[in-house]
Amino acid sequence: MSRMHSSRRGSSGSKRPVMAKNPTWVQQTPEEIKELVAKMANEGVTMAKIGLILRDQHAIPNIRLATGMSMKEICDSKGIKFDFPEDLTCLMRGAVSLSGHLKTNKKDLHNARGLMLIESKIRRLVKYYKREGVIPETWYYSLSKAALQVE
Repeated sequence: MSRMHSSRRGSSGSKRPVMAKNPTWVQQTPEEIKELVAKMANEGVTMAKIGLILRDQHAIPNIRLATGMSMKEICDSKGIKFDFPEDLTCLMRGAVSLSGHLKTNKKDLHNARGLMLIESKIRRLVKYYKREGVIPETWYYSLSKAALQVE
């Protein structure tokens, strides 16, 4: 697969081992795992962080194999709603951080281009989420609005 903002190709990072069923050494029942996910999501922990905590502290390698549901499906079934999708929030956090860097380092042209590329990804993602009805049609991206929403 090729890169989004260049003509090069590259291999992505590490691959998850192929597992067809939940390992036998997982001690928690699916209901206990769902309760753990719901508890952490209510505390404001992101889905990626929940996955890391379950993997490292509770020895649950794959939530989908253990429960038969994805983390988003578990949160939806428990009635937990997030304001914005996690990928959009992470991109906005990166854009805010990079704009802060560019305020102090005005001649950093490489990162100025990086900010443009991040913002183009955000706009593309916002267009998709508006089309799917995940975020309201009246919402628009601006750096100042993103700074308020991320913090």
